[in-house]
Amino acid sequence: MQLHSHRGFTLIEVLVALFVLAIGVVGASAAQLAAQRTRQHAALTAEAVGLASSLTARMGANVHLASLPDASNPYLSFDYDAVADGLPAGGASCFGSAVCSPLALAAFDLHETRLLVHGRFPGGRIAVCRDAAPWDAGSRRYRWACSGGAHAAVAIKVGWHGNDDLPAFVLMVAR
Repeated sequence: MQLHSHRGFTLIEVLVALFVLAIGVVGASAAQLAAQRTRQHAALTAEAVGLASSLTARMGANVHLASLPDASNPYLSFDYDAVADGLPAGGASCFGSAVCSPLALAAFDLHETRLLVHGRFPGGRIAVCRDAAPWDAGSRRYRWACSGGAHAAVAIKVGWHGNDDLPAFVLMVAR
């Protein structure tokens, strides 16, 4: 009687190895996709913080409007929704040698901000208002609506639609 020794892999072993490899490739692809989404969200969040900081600096530089009542201050009634309001129409320029009144400078600042929100944030929105209670403890989220109040802090709220169609939100409080 002759004994046969088998060498190499059987077809079933090869198929099992390919199945394990395929699961690893799918898992790595899912991790890569999650990392890409996180990177994009982080980039948009950083850009929103920069936009809010820039608008805060512009508001601080326009000192003439700081003494106006809130109802007359165009910064404090600013609310722009890129989806609902569409692309902003052209505005007057305050660059270079252009002489601008405080109100014209505010209109220019807000127009530039609208352009940035429209161009850089998917489904972007921004609002500037006085808000004494921006956090809703019940839903554990920031509120988009502002509570107002003469002595409340000025809040700059920037939002956009994320990859999974859930709104993303950045709140900056200007003192």
